Amino acid sequence: MFAMDKKEVIFGLILTLFLAVFIAPFASQLPDGLEKTAQGKGFLRKAQARPLLLSPIPDYRWPGIKNEKMAAAVSGLAGTLAVFIIGYLVAAALRKGNLPKPR
Repeated sequence: MFAMDKKEVIFGLILTLFLAVFIAPFASQLPDGLEKTAQGKGFLRKAQARPLLLSPIPDYRWPGIKNEKMAAAVSGLAGTLAVFIIGYLVAAALRKGNLPKPR
């Protein structure tokens, strides 16, 4: 079984937080390949159905923050921490055997 020590986990979390907060806000605002193809083929509007759940951070824009780069940084921070916490809790439950085993 693969195991990581606490130093490796903390290093990975710090690196990921750095990327989410300081690098991701400078990502291209241009549409990605899939979105560009949907625009070019004329079916982008059909693909924009109403979502089942509303995003708490739509388009990586934190509500109330007008500066787009700052909003993206805060969104990256919140999203990274949320995913880390959920993953950590699932891993802890698996380690203790608290989750049902697949059939």
